[in-house]
Amino acid sequence: PMVQGMRGHDWSKPYSYMRNYLDAMDGALFMAAPPATPPERVIGALHPRMLKLSAERAAGAHPYFVTPEHTKRARGIIGAGKLLAPEQAVLFETDPVKARAIARNHTQTYTRLPNYQRNLLTLGFTDADFVEDGGSDRVVDGIVAWGTTEQIVARVQEHIAAGADHVCVQVLDENPFAPPVAQWRTLAKAL
Repeated sequence: PMVQGMRGHDWSKPYSYMRNYLDAMDGALFMAAPPATPPERVIGALHPRMLKLSAERAAGAHPYFVTPEHTKRARGIIGAGKLLAPEQAVLFETDPVKARAIARNHTQTYTRLPNYQRNLLTLGFTDADFVEDGGSDRVVDGIVAWGTTEQIVARVQEHIAAGADHVCVQVLDENPFAPPVAQWRTLAKAL
């Protein structure tokens, strides 16, 4: 819905749309000097058909707003040898009430979107998990790794253990407009 409203794209059939988009990319006229190495692409894929497409037509997948359980499922679908780079939102906050309030500022956008809801439902979440704006505590805790550096690193490691080649860490902060430089430095050392 967000992309349709902003750009006028029709995503009523996302798989078909993506296949056509990739065909258009492959057939596009390229008039510059060729790159030294062929460029690689990844697809932001969540559901099985799109994950299979990412294995067939791209270097792999970049699932967004997912849990380590999804990473395990995605690896099983795309197979070995394909890049799997899920996103993991993290928050350096140990107070559960404060952490979940900050995390909900992030999750509220995505828990309203049908594609993310459908994906979470396949992972064992229920409609009751989407009643609260931003999702239940269970959704927030599943999507956002919050707590100490060690707890955050443990969640990233869960993705690796589930088959991720790389985990794209998105650091959340109480002020969403301030670059979380200190947190990035902490994670760079810890990871």
